[in-house]
Amino acid sequence: RAAAPFQYLVVQKTGALQNVGVIQLNRPQALNALCEGLMKELREALEALENDSQVGAIVITGSQKAFAGRAGCFSPLQIWGAGRSVWCPILFPFAAGADIKEMQNKTFQECYSSSFLAGWDKVSTVRKPIIAAVNGYALGGGCELAMMCDIIYAGEKAQFGQPEILLGTIPGAGGTQRLTRVVGKSLAMEMVLTGDRISA
Repeated sequence: RAAAPFQYLVVQKTGALQNVGVIQLNRPQALNALCEGLMKELREALEALENDSQVGAIVITGSQKAFAGRAGCFSPLQIWGAGRSVWCPILFPFAAGADIKEMQNKTFQECYSSSFLAGWDKVSTVRKPIIAAVNGYALGGGCELAMMCDIIYAGEKAQFGQPEILLGTIPGAGGTQRLTRVVGKSLAMEMVLTGDRISA
């Protein structure tokens, strides 16, 4: 094991030489929603693997249905946001992103003064190569997390998108900048302004 047991992650070393660190998001009751606790544990796991001289690369993955998920989806067609039920054009409740239940009652001032997204960029500052292994939904914060990695391996079932517009907001962890670099300005604008997804 690379580190002590975590509440929201499964962390292990694998490979013939035990030189690949694997971090699996493990919050199935909330579809891997990226809550503050999960993100804190992710930073700790990344630091431990980065400081482990035996580890040469790191893989971040989720489950087959969700790379990371949004909590609070009550049915395949509804999600809870801003105190009301809103339309969500997602076939299954596995939309990746920040934990909406954790965020929904916070004001802008509370988010800003508490450095709400501080530390989300840890993935992009690790010196070892990080691979996002995605074979499910990577939407919102989950898409942003995947884009912070050096390489994305996408399975046949992978879906990427920035559906924050459906909640009346925009990507908040660098998604607008990273998405533009990855898919180009026109497709990034379409995805951010419509909430549409793209497949692998």
